[in-house]
Amino acid sequence: MKAFVFPGQGAQFVGMGKDLYDDVPRAKELFELANRILGFRITDIMFEGTDEQLKQTDVTQPAIFLHSVILAKSLGDGFDPDMTAGHSLGEFSALVASGALSFEDGLRLVAKRAGAMQKACEANPSTMAAVLGLEDGQVEKICASVDGVVVPANYNCPGQLVISGSNESIDQACAKLLEAGAKRALRLNVGGAFHSPLMEPARRELAQAIEAAPFSSPVCPVYQNVDGKPYTDPAKIKENLILQLTAPVRWTQIVRNMLADGATEFVELGPGAVLAGLIKKADRSVAVTSMQSL
Repeated sequence: MKAFVFPGQGAQFVGMGKDLYDDVPRAKELFELANRILGFRITDIMFEGTDEQLKQTDVTQPAIFLHSVILAKSLGDGFDPDMTAGHSLGEFSALVASGALSFEDGLRLVAKRAGAMQKACEANPSTMAAVLGLEDGQVEKICASVDGVVVPANYNCPGQLVISGSNESIDQACAKLLEAGAKRALRLNVGGAFHSPLMEPARRELAQAIEAAPFSSPVCPVYQNVDGKPYTDPAKIKENLILQLTAPVRWTQIVRNMLADGATEFVELGPGAVLAGLIKKADRSVAVTSMQSL
């Protein structure tokens, strides 16, 4: 069984998607439609901008979404998923690629999500940190022992967990995690505490837009971030998507559940190869491919 997976924020690079724009007429149409919907030429930044421009949340999120989804649509019959999933932002790509959301509605939601997250970051200075070499349970326990807001945010693979919270609480947690034997506990260069209670204002803002958007049944189950389980019911998909901004990304659980449900081949669509690496850490024997172009 084939699983298609879609990356989240951080995988972007200058030049992403340019070959699709140049070589695939349908891809060019979709990129130009995206420029009109967004109200600025995101393709100029994606193809020829600077790393700094591309790192802005309101550019990064739609850029990664566009590269991933337009690549999936460019595959035609080659996009034949038995299951899909996406990491954080990538969940929107998975939902559009599998037919649960239209391209236009998906892009509008991603743009709204990016803007809402940017505002929440500015209102509450906060950050995230990567923790390597500890059991998930140990990290959870240490986070719970720290004053202030600090929570597990991304369960990426066994032995790799990202925590999220206020600057001070993250620093305290990192010190305790290193004392407990973590190989690394390092602050990440991100603009805020994604997937934590500090994103509540963004969640409320995005919830209204998600509620108003028309969702359909996807062509295959979509394994969602909030609990790692597969869903096809549009009402349930919406509910889980609304919870996503303040809940942790359970990527480890998604990969385990996909493998348990019969996945024998994973294809990562979009920039970078982060998810391919995480999947290989979960099961070295499984076939994994990363695609950035046709």
